[in-house]
Amino acid sequence: MTATHSVSRIRTRTAAVAGIVTAGAAALSLVHAPGAAADAHTAAVAPTTMSTSAPAFTAPADQGSTDQTPETGDSAATDSGDTGSAAAAAADTAEAPAAETAAAAADTAAQAPQKESAPADKGRGAQYNDDGTLVTIDRKDQPKAKPASDEQIDQWINEALDVMKENGIPGSYEGIKSNLMRESSGDPHTINMWDSNAHKNIPSKGLLQVIDPTFEQYHVEGTSKDVYDPVANIAAACNYAADRYGSMDNVNSAY
Repeated sequence: MTATHSVSRIRTRTAAVAGIVTAGAAALSLVHAPGAAADAHTAAVAPTTMSTSAPAFTAPADQGSTDQTPETGDSAATDSGDTGSAAAAAADTAEAPAAETAAAAADTAAQAPQKESAPADKGRGAQYNDDGTLVTIDRKDQPKAKPASDEQIDQWINEALDVMKENGIPGSYEGIKSNLMRESSGDPHTINMWDSNAHKNIPSKGLLQVIDPTFEQYHVEGTSKDVYDPVANIAAACNYAADRYGSMDNVNSAY
């Protein structure tokens, strides 16, 4: 081998070794660079490890959902007690309708017609217990009658006779007046507060002392429904007497 060839071989081997050394240094440099291997691994596996779960459903702002389960985050916020603003808003919302309702009720109550209390019984001196029953008294305590004038009595009898005639109820002026004076002394507001009817809470009332059940049963159409009304009282009493005795003219005592 010539000296020239030896030198050439030496150079070739030196270059080869240098190449190997250079490649090794590069490999060592890649392994020890901070994050380099991790980045390379991430880039390589990212496509295969990416989550394939569908994103959480969020209803559009103008459309609610009745199928979805509330997200954990919302439940957690509720459980943590972070509801101060919502509670205050709810309280404000509740107070407004309550106040409006109270105001409306007050207006309704103010505008509604007030219920009138039942009128006091017109019977002279009559008093009633809380349960509506008549307060009975001894006969000696019966209030003294206050007779109407003869003119008034005549007028009431004649008006009653006209009604009776229209309804075919018998009776005469004399028969009516004699019984009327015996029963009430001509006081249209007389009420018997001591006899058996009084104790049964159906006291006799008015000119011809008619109890309420009899007055209601024998009331004559076209007359007042007030048992103390003179004409209505006479007409109903004569209607009853006609049914029971044939006519008021046939009555000469309590009937």
